[in-house]
Amino acid sequence: MIVLKAAQQKLLEALQSVAGIVERRHTLPILANVLMRKTGDDIEFTTSDLEIQVRTHAELGGDAGSFATTVGARKMIDILRTLPADQVVTLTSAQNKLTLTGGKSRFTLQTLPADDFPLVNEAVDFGPAFAVPQKTLKTLINQVHFAMAVHDIRYYLNGILFVAEGKTLTLVATDGHRLGLAQAQLANDIPKQEVILPRKTVLELQRLLKDEDTDIEMRFAGNQAKFAFSGMEFVTKLVEGKFPDYNRVIPKNHKNSVTLGRAPLLASLQRAAILTSEKFKGVRVNLEPGLLRIASSNAEQEEAKEELEVDYGGDAIEIGFNVTYLMDALSNIPHDMVKLELQDGNASALITVPEQAGFKYVVMPMRI
Repeated sequence: MIVLKAAQQKLLEALQSVAGIVERRHTLPILANVLMRKTGDDIEFTTSDLEIQVRTHAELGGDAGSFATTVGARKMIDILRTLPADQVVTLTSAQNKLTLTGGKSRFTLQTLPADDFPLVNEAVDFGPAFAVPQKTLKTLINQVHFAMAVHDIRYYLNGILFVAEGKTLTLVATDGHRLGLAQAQLANDIPKQEVILPRKTVLELQRLLKDEDTDIEMRFAGNQAKFAFSGMEFVTKLVEGKFPDYNRVIPKNHKNSVTLGRAPLLASLQRAAILTSEKFKGVRVNLEPGLLRIASSNAEQEEAKEELEVDYGGDAIEIGFNVTYLMDALSNIPHDMVKLELQDGNASALITVPEQAGFKYVVMPMRI
């Protein structure tokens, strides 16, 4: 049976959109495969790692009729990538094998039965659906994802908190040393829903979301979240646990603040970071009327000093920071100006953006 006959580009796009979650080595060999279900001209592609399931559809021609199988996802992608983009490829099925042909090239691939593919059982208690433009969600994720913990024993920190309440969607990430919060407005009022998306899910969404105004629809259940966008369906398990009360962490009423250009500040920090050591990433920041100074040094007694002229008339403050935490935030803010709010040398600093009321980044000071 001719399963499909289509341009290399079309098949490759469909496979790449679902293959991001596929592990090359897995205890269950079938999880390295993509499930293909054909109905008429339409083929549904599904991948899973038992925690996340991604599905998309494509019209790819071929013989009429129904057919289902699973085949190695990465292998198919690697083969297709080596073929020309306008090459018409044909996939035929015979005796538990798939043969992929394109021009003078021919590949015979082993398959595993479709019935053995472990699909995720979807929850039945999904809350009301709500939507935001894809580029809005992508921007929110970009503004906080770097603050997620990596392999923290406090497993609820290894992800992003999504809170939908009223007409506001809030994303929060923290690793205990810094916290990022970003908000967007929803079209409709919805009852409060709160979930923690795992790190792998967040990174995959970040990869798949497009910079466009088409909506992504979201639904949350007790132990699952479901997303629908660009003809794709994405179901993921959630991180269980209680996320810290982020409102208590965000400083209020800091009496000293300075607004300055994001790019010059980032460039100064990047230069100062060169002379920090791998183990100790500290920089000293001095803020005084009219001037912001940044200094770093290392065990070889090398020093870097940077100065920025600023419009500031508050207290003189000396404070230490992990330079990476500051650079992460500034690299992911899509605005020209940032506002730095400080109390003294011992309290957490707050970075906000004058053009975006819903963004807050908190970074704890460091002893230097």
